[in-house]
This record gives sequence, structure tokens and C-alpha cells, in this order.
Amino acid sequence: MTPVLYSFRRCPYAMRARLGLLVSNQPVMLREVVLRDKPTAFLEVSPSGTVPCLIHPGGVIDESLDIMRWALDRNDPHGWLEMPESGWDLIARADDPFKDALDRTKYASRYPEGDPEAARAKAALFLQDLDGMLGDWTFDKPTIADYAILPFVRQFAFIDKTWFDAQPWPDLQRWLERFLKSEAFARIMPKYAQWREGDAPMVFP
Repeated sequence: MTPVLYSFRRCPYAMRARLGLLVSNQPVMLREVVLRDKPTAFLEVSPSGTVPCLIHPGGVIDESLDIMRWALDRNDPHGWLEMPESGWDLIARADDPFKDALDRTKYASRYPEGDPEAARAKAALFLQDLDGMLGDWTFDKPTIADYAILPFVRQFAFIDKTWFDAQPWPDLQRWLERFLKSEAFARIMPKYAQWREGDAPMVFP
């Protein structure tokens, strides 16, 4: 059985899952989900009802970082999993306080009690720290930390790209720009039609 990936093109969680599958050269049947019109087949298998969701012979993986690790455990040609333990801590910071601040900045109307400027300032503290860590990569070479975090930095940057580009984060900005111009980014971002039951299989990558 070829694994099935339920995905949504612009979702940063789904982006990083696709990056893991791409670099590991793990083929899946990609099913593009429209979030306002989730297919029944997807809701029947996804415990959370959120993308990405991977169905494979061993079960269901409903978390994007777990999908990356599943793929890289099978094939890690560039050694993305070869990083210090601090890399996992960095991903956890991106997934929790940074992502919370990102959402409260980008989707301020969902948090009427919140202050989007304070949220942006909180997110900026993480990005400032990240800029201070970066050379070409977060460590000596590309790792899962880079590619697990980049989709979220991209999402934050495009809330207000002019503001983002004006910040004193040259290494962070260069890191993001290289990702946006990379073959890997281009290969995970083609537009796919909404999947419907009975559609011909769409293989990724």
C-alpha cells in the first residue's frame, strides 16, 4: 500500500510534512483538502480533523513533525536527523510560543482580548534569537530543525513583509529567502485540485 497524505498547500504544518517526504523520497498519494469542505474519508481517519494526516500500513500519523520523522527514519539521505538535542528544543519553541504569537498576530480577530502588537513583539523575540544562531543553517548543515521551522517563519514574514524585511535580522532573512528560492520549496508548492472520492491518484513527490 502506498501511503496517503491528506494535505493543504498553504498550511505550514502540511508544508513541513511534504518537505520530509520529499527529501526522504517517500512516495505518497497526495489528497488536497479544502479546509472549509473536508471530505468524509479524511474525517473518518484523522483523529484531529486537521492536516496533514498520513495513512500508512502501520497506522495513522496525525502530527506534521511525526510525519517528518517517520519519513526520515525510513530514508535520511542528507542526515537531517543528525543534529544536537537543542534542535528539538528549538522546534518546540517554534511550535508552541512562537506559533501562538504568530496566530495572535495574523488572526487577531480570533483573539479579541489580545493585543496583536504585543503578540508580534513576542514572536520577534524568537526570531531575534534565531537570527543570532544562524550561519547558513541553524547548525553546521541543514537539519530537520531548519525545515520544520522555515514554513512558520515564512507565514509570519508574509503577514507584513515590508515590516519583516526592515528588521535587523540579516541572517534570518537570508535563510528564509534561500528557502523561498529553493528547488525543495518549488517542489512542495504546486497547486493541486481539491481531492474528491474517486479521483485518480496523485503521487507526491
